[in-house]
Amino acid sequence: MEQRLGSIRTSEGVDVAYATAGGGRSLLFVGGWLSHLELSWALPAERQLLESLAHGRTLLRYDRPGCGLSDRSVSEPSVETELKVVSAVLAAAGVERTDVVASSLGVPLMIEWSARHPEAVDRLVLYGGWARGGDIGTPDVRDHVVGLVAGHWGLGADVLTDIFAPDASAGTRAALSTYQQEASSPRIAAALLRLCYEVDVTSSLGRVRAPTLVVHRDQDRAAPLEQARLIAAEIPGARLEVLPGRSHIPYVGDTAPLIGVIREFLGLPPLRGPRPPTLTARQREVAALVAEGLTNREIGERLGIDERSAEGHLERIRLRLGVRSRAQVAAWWVATSS
Repeated sequence: MEQRLGSIRTSEGVDVAYATAGGGRSLLFVGGWLSHLELSWALPAERQLLESLAHGRTLLRYDRPGCGLSDRSVSEPSVETELKVVSAVLAAAGVERTDVVASSLGVPLMIEWSARHPEAVDRLVLYGGWARGGDIGTPDVRDHVVGLVAGHWGLGADVLTDIFAPDASAGTRAALSTYQQEASSPRIAAALLRLCYEVDVTSSLGRVRAPTLVVHRDQDRAAPLEQARLIAAEIPGARLEVLPGRSHIPYVGDTAPLIGVIREFLGLPPLRGPRPPTLTARQREVAALVAEGLTNREIGERLGIDERSAEGHLERIRLRLGVRSRAQVAAWWVATSS
């Protein structure tokens, strides 16, 4: 499956990148605090989740301002800014009504958006989220984590990976830590983390009209289960599904039950397990050298081949993995080689 990239400019003059994949009725996916459309598509675990959602739907995603392929030079994020971006992306994609899957920070944002735009949402899935950010940890812990991200982004990314994805493989953990640092600057990452803690949409829960599924892992280390219970209790007719697990990130841990319950709620048939792409021995050598940051000429010199042959190997790797850039190849290698 391939993803198709596009971009829009908001009324405030901010360029926002978005991507579509699959085919069928629209499904908007609004993820957690940071994103990078290209690197997420290269991370095998995340891509498996995204492709599982895109089978039978046209999956629509975007990088929020300050993240990924979108404008990096932006001011402090806010709920109002985020909601304007959602509306702008849907308009650019020609979508008037859509199913929605939201996770983490995307949950309170899409609760608020759905409450304001009931005519635009068919079904709403809320995974691993909260309605009141002030209930996530103590003030001291929240201040410590934000300060760590702002002042020591590399260490902060490692700490957050431990919190968000304790069940991830060594390769996925390494790729996630790098992914977070590539996705945004320390300033924006800290600002978005503060937004996670400051957002409060409890007053909007009763105004959500779309059929709603609330899904949460029982030992989620980043978002307390009590918040899922609050959301499900206050949204009229909402259904709560509690799954076993402790990883906050949806594509880490036992993902099959999560994917299954989401697809069932959206009226989609079950999926057979996907086959991950494979590379030849030579292609794996080239991918490893790409991850080291070598140019095609340097790869050729290292392997005893000419530069054009190295370029050909890299192009075939891109085709097999369904990615576009060297950074995506490097991300795939890091995630799968440990």
